[in-house]
Amino acid sequence: MRLERESLYSWDQAGLDAVDAVIGEPDSAGLVMLYHFEGFMDAGDTGEQIVERLMASQPYVTVARFDVDRLIDYRARRPMMTFRRDRWVSYETPRLELRLMRDATDAPFLLLSGPEPDNEWERFTEAVREIAERVRARLAVTFHGIPMGVPHTRPVGLTPHGNRAELVPAQRSVFEEAQVPGSAAALTELRLEESGHDVLGVVAHVPHYVARSRYPDAALVVVEAITSATGLVLPEVAHALRSDALRTQDEIERQLAEGDDELVSVVKGLEQQYDAVAGAETRGNLVAEPVELPSADELGAVFERFLAEREAEQGPED
Repeated sequence: MRLERESLYSWDQAGLDAVDAVIGEPDSAGLVMLYHFEGFMDAGDTGEQIVERLMASQPYVTVARFDVDRLIDYRARRPMMTFRRDRWVSYETPRLELRLMRDATDAPFLLLSGPEPDNEWERFTEAVREIAERVRARLAVTFHGIPMGVPHTRPVGLTPHGNRAELVPAQRSVFEEAQVPGSAAALTELRLEESGHDVLGVVAHVPHYVARSRYPDAALVVVEAITSATGLVLPEVAHALRSDALRTQDEIERQLAEGDDELVSVVKGLEQQYDAVAGAETRGNLVAEPVELPSADELGAVFERFLAEREAEQGPED
């Protein structure tokens, strides 16, 4: 079993040496490991935007690479190739990699990102656990967005989870219990926690009517929560997302002004619901408010519709 698990990934010796140098320092308390996998639930491209901004702004060295040929179903998610005149000239190789990065203060941290594995989830999560222990990850943090019945005119809500959810304070969970489709990221969190590791998940609530478009407001709020919880300093990421968020809000307002009355009515209704719940919270009484919150089944149905729409947009499998 050990040989099968290890064959899922390989170390980059230069990157591993860099990690060893960091964790070998006398004052090292271990590394924060951020992780996000593309392809599942990520309303508003919340997690994808964060990964893109980190990759664009932070220096890094690759530490480990996963064997995507074993983990990815190419017929379901076909990598792009470029054809020029009379021949193929390039292939976008999928990469699922662990990278060592530095924040604005030169503090080291890890980022594990790439396409979500289609196969061998248990072996994959066991490999992530093994890697996390080898590189002395002290806290594993995952992040993404979910579609919710909330308006874009109000602050983005968050649902923290894991055994270190208290690192994102003042967030009331909207969930008691909900059964939703699983993901490799969620299973990774579960298996890491079961094996005694500290884990934190940060989920942003994205207005359902913009869930299939980029919503930088959600990514910005998640980054702020992550930096507050971990102590990482990422001003370039936050600044870029803040600029994107201003442009996106302006575009949403423009489209609403030019849109139909039904959409405007939906947004106003969501604003009234949000304000009613917020008002009840300040009084410590949710029961007194005549506002109907979504049930677990309804939330699960929203997730399923979102996934079905994504699959329809990507086209049928061969």
